[in-house]
This record gives sequence, C-alpha cells and structure tokens, in this order.
Amino acid sequence: MSRPEVEVRRSKRRRRTVSAYRDGDRIVVMIPASLSRREEAEWVETMVARLEKSERRRKPSDDDLMQRALALSDRHLGGLATPESVRWVENQNTRWGSCTPGDRSIRLSARLQGMPPWVIDYVLVHELAHLLETGHDAKFWAWVDRYPQAERAKGYLLGWSTAAHLDPPPSGDVD
Repeated sequence: MSRPEVEVRRSKRRRRTVSAYRDGDRIVVMIPASLSRREEAEWVETMVARLEKSERRRKPSDDDLMQRALALSDRHLGGLATPESVRWVENQNTRWGSCTPGDRSIRLSARLQGMPPWVIDYVLVHELAHLLETGHDAKFWAWVDRYPQAERAKGYLLGWSTAAHLDPPPSGDVD
C-alpha cells in the first residue's frame, strides 16, 4: 500500500496539540510552529498511523463485517442468526442494508462506511433479525430492540437521511 500524500501545517498559535485529518486523498497534519524537524517527522508518523487505524476501524472489510455480525448475533440474538455472507455493496442508494433469508446473505450499503460503529452494528442487527423473522412485525422489532442503541441509531440514520435530502424509510426501517 502506498503512503498517502501528507501536508504539514505549522501554526504559531498552536502551542502543544497536534491533529490530523483527511482532505481528499491527502492527510493534513497540524503542528505547533515551535517543533523541530525531527519532532515533526515523529508526529507525522504517529498521526498518519492513528488516522489510518481509525479509518480501518470505521470502514471494516467484508471479513470484518462477518465477524462483527456473528459477535452481534451472539451478544444480542442468542447466536440464533448466522449469516452465510455479509458484504458491502455499492448499489444500495435507498436502503441501508438488505437480507435474503433464503441464502442467508446480508448486504450493507457502502454509504454506511465512515459512520459510527454503533450505527453499522444497528443495521447489522436489523438485517440479522431478518434471518429470524422475515417481515417487519412486532416479533421482528422485538429482536432488533435487543440492541441497546437501536433507537439512537434509528435517529442517527433518520437525521442523516434528512440532511442528505433523501426520503427516509418508514418507522426506522433500514431496508
């Protein structure tokens, strides 16, 4: 994997703090102007590693999603919902996720990448619940509501949809 372009911004107002963020394909590291070149190089290395680690945590791979789904099933659904596959897809623009109970496959919209982990976990639990109850009846929502942050995540997704000027799905549904 190639190293991303890094831009270092020195600030005379910045005294002690160092921060980094991604700006497109580039990483911007903001440091105090008083740091030496050696200190700058150390901080750049540290901050790039932290940012990339954080991004990997927020954008898990398909394998990571499967492990996460199995752990969530164990923790919140008594281990009863075991998918055959869990993967990111690019073609879901109106849904956050979908599940095909027949082949036990779960697909999550790539739009979720970068959202807080508890929101992704909610969508996973929602789709896992479809392996137990195919519709959106009271039994289904009873399974979903076992996830402690379900209401918070529904609100987050509703707010995101509103801000993006998308029609939100009815009553907290994600698929």
